[in-house]
Amino acid sequence: MEPYLQSQESRRNFLVKGGLLLAAAGLLGAGCTPGAEQEGNLAAIAPTEDLMAEHGVLSRLMLVYDEITRRLRFGEDFPLQVLAAGNDITRRFIQAYHEKNEESHLFNRFSNAGDLTELVAVLYQQHLAGRKLIGEIDRLNTEANMRNPAQRLRVAEYLITFNQLYRRHAAWEDTVLFPAFRSMIPGKDFAALGDAFSKEEEKLFGPGGFATIVGQVAELEKKLGIYELQQYPQKV
Repeated sequence: MEPYLQSQESRRNFLVKGGLLLAAAGLLGAGCTPGAEQEGNLAAIAPTEDLMAEHGVLSRLMLVYDEITRRLRFGEDFPLQVLAAGNDITRRFIQAYHEKNEESHLFNRFSNAGDLTELVAVLYQQHLAGRKLIGEIDRLNTEANMRNPAQRLRVAEYLITFNQLYRRHAAWEDTVLFPAFRSMIPGKDFAALGDAFSKEEEKLFGPGGFATIVGQVAELEKKLGIYELQQYPQKV
């Protein structure tokens, strides 16, 4: 697990404390007392904040896929189990958990309200396409295929397609869908949904499940030699 995730606190507890500090600072700055009434529950983390943090996990998985793609295209070796493990995390955490929450709690609400229906339809179809892509990549991830230049390029093309799809997908959700979702739900319901996300995450992945998943992705980065952030300095 990464050094900054060593604490046994869950992501939500960490975010709650940070949010309370910021909220308190804002109240005091406005001349209010910390006990003033606010809409919703300060201790509840926004469900969209959870979803955006999970997009961060997806982004790091795509960095793993980027490095594997580079090696595939240039004829370099890589551990097949790294690709298999990355796909497993993508399926379990992104597709079976994160995307299912989006479909059940966000997409359905927008569809029922008749709002952003075209965008939601596209996003849903992209979820389906992403699942097919991961299935194909898994199917082709064999020793025999990795010795075949044509099959290596085929896997690389699938990985490129996946990353192109999901980078745009996540960007539209973060900048259009999630802000619109916040404006359509009362504060108390919004907070309750955040709590529901937290309970579901703990049920599926255990206490501190988010930190565990991030740690698993970090191990894949280390195996590929792309973990250290400082190895990518910006040269001007």
